[in-house]
Amino acid sequence: MAKLFMAEDDPLMSRMYERAFRLGGHELTMAHDGEEALAVLQKTEEKPAVILLDVMMPKMNGFDVLRKVKEDEKLKSIPVIMLTNLAGDSDAENGLSLGAVLYLVKSQYDPKEIVAKVQEIIAASAHGDGIPKVTVEVKQTGEGKV
Repeated sequence: MAKLFMAEDDPLMSRMYERAFRLGGHELTMAHDGEEALAVLQKTEEKPAVILLDVMMPKMNGFDVLRKVKEDEKLKSIPVIMLTNLAGDSDAENGLSLGAVLYLVKSQYDPKEIVAKVQEIIAASAHGDGIPKVTVEVKQTGEGKV
């Protein structure tokens, strides 16, 4: 069981992901805005295996939280996944350039798929592979690129 951290301001999404990660055997700590996310992460004794950040949050957006996490000696080695509704290429490039290992658009993945992606990152870190290669994953639909 891995300890995970997620910042998500939408109550419905929070409950849905919390349930999915718990069913996947993980312990999830939640924050509901960017400032709370940073405060919880900075005071936590046991680092989470993975941090998942929404981009559009009150008080501080996910990009700003990511920037602060990567500047913090205690937190910077934790893999961060941006999990957002922003599907623009520039948003993905921004998240990855700031240090995220994965940029996923929520509408393209169901919660079980997100849990599987997190487990892949945990496995890569546990096998001494370090932080996995940085990627953007965009699913193709019948209408072309999303």
